[in-house]
Amino acid sequence: MQEQKKQNYLQGAAILAAASIFVKIVGAIYKIPIFNVLDKAGTGVFQVSYSVYNFLLTISTAGIPAALSRIVSTAAAKGKTKLAKRYFSVSLPAFLVIGVIAMVVMFVFADAFARLMNNTMAAPGMRVLAPAVLFVCIISVYRGYAQGFENMIPTAMSQVVEVICKAAFGIAAASWLVSRNSESEIVSAGAIMGTTVGLGLSIPLLMWYKRRIDRGLEADTGAGAVPGRLRVFGELMKVSIPITLSASFFSIMTVIDQSVILGRLQTALRLSEHAASEQYGLYTYGLTIYNLPPAVVVPVSISIIPAIAAALARKNASEAGGIMRSSLKLVNLIAMPAGAGLMVLARPILLALFYGNLQAEQDLQTATAAMIILGAASFFVCLQYITTAILQANGHERVALMTFPIGAVIKILIGYFLAGNPKFGVVGSPIGTLVCFIIISALNIIFIIIRVKERPKFLSVFTKPLICAAVMAAAAFLAYKALQRIGAGIIGTGRMAVTVYLAAAIFIGVVVYAVLIIVTRTITKEDMALFPKGEKLSKILRIR
Repeated sequence: MQEQKKQNYLQGAAILAAASIFVKIVGAIYKIPIFNVLDKAGTGVFQVSYSVYNFLLTISTAGIPAALSRIVSTAAAKGKTKLAKRYFSVSLPAFLVIGVIAMVVMFVFADAFARLMNNTMAAPGMRVLAPAVLFVCIISVYRGYAQGFENMIPTAMSQVVEVICKAAFGIAAASWLVSRNSESEIVSAGAIMGTTVGLGLSIPLLMWYKRRIDRGLEADTGAGAVPGRLRVFGELMKVSIPITLSASFFSIMTVIDQSVILGRLQTALRLSEHAASEQYGLYTYGLTIYNLPPAVVVPVSISIIPAIAAALARKNASEAGGIMRSSLKLVNLIAMPAGAGLMVLARPILLALFYGNLQAEQDLQTATAAMIILGAASFFVCLQYITTAILQANGHERVALMTFPIGAVIKILIGYFLAGNPKFGVVGSPIGTLVCFIIISALNIIFIIIRVKERPKFLSVFTKPLICAAVMAAAAFLAYKALQRIGAGIIGTGRMAVTVYLAAAIFIGVVVYAVLIIVTRTITKEDMALFPKGEKLSKILRIR
């Protein structure tokens, strides 16, 4: 590329991670007031609507960015810029057609989907989300093309535009509907409308970035003629279909699991549809926070696919191995303390965010139990993302076709049996989630050991981060308990007091963790060198 800085994969990951953190913060700002307005039943409706949307979305788009970024990256590494452009020109109309079909299916069959999910109140939200499926099909092609040139800025900026518009339009619509005393399912649909609007408004930005990327491309230096459109489409499908199928298992699993859990709550425990939706709403409170650690890890997994593919195309196996090692270590350094923190501080986090809907002690206990389990599961979700990306980048997309179904079946079976037991109820779903991702992660690691030559040394990248995360979690928990005991007679035990104790405990935990990873050399000078300005920062922190 002429005069265009090519981000290394960690710089690209940092850009996407910063955008993802911002997106999740704004998303939390958007969801927290919405969930408090919607009450427990409305929250359950919101989550069910989104799950069906994500299912259709995954089938339509899951493989596009990963597949397109990989094959575009390989073409660019060989100087075949015309071929890279051909991939885009074939992908866009093909997935535009797929998007239209998925949009029509979701809109027309919304009532049928809602009945299958054992929550008929979710139909209005599904119809509002129908155009969003089409928009994401278009967006995915543009993002995958840019990622293929290791340019993560278009993806990051479009995510920022999307979430800002989603929050602004969603909160405004929900507030207006509440002022008109609308039913909770209608308010939920209004809040969801922000997603569709935000996606639609991010498309022009991606079109502009695509033109900018094309202007900076070097002249084509690849040998041979550019293959025909049909052949290019076949190559794209060959790569994207296995990725889509593997990713679809997760969406299928989520939809089936929700339907099973809601159905079992109504049949085995004899709850009404409204009461079952309330129970699922309690579980959803934890899901909102549980998704934060993966939000930081997903950019890393996205970034390493083209980076590893490009290194392998240049026949540089040691470079590919170094990327795999550093990315796995980075994920452990992020996901382990995050998951541990969610586990030990689950109760105060829920009280700080959803105090109004958790006044009943039984509701609080249910939500806390679910979130503790989800905190543990969040680490294995992150581990699954990065190990799957390593397999995909090394050309083993089909491995996930074996690991995902195994985990999904086990999750659904566990959810079915435990949700029908009054001792567990809705908490059976997060237990199934935890077991599911432990199994998938373990199987992925086994396949990496067997099939990837320059594989990372797993023991060395797991041990120290785990010890540091455990000590950090203990420090944060003890700090919260001490602050709560000291402050109870001064500022009380209400929502604001809990928030103050929680913020202080998190700060103490972060400081303890930062000191530990430096003192124990869990993070080294070599690791810091991979980050922008990392060498200067390592000197300031005296990291050797």
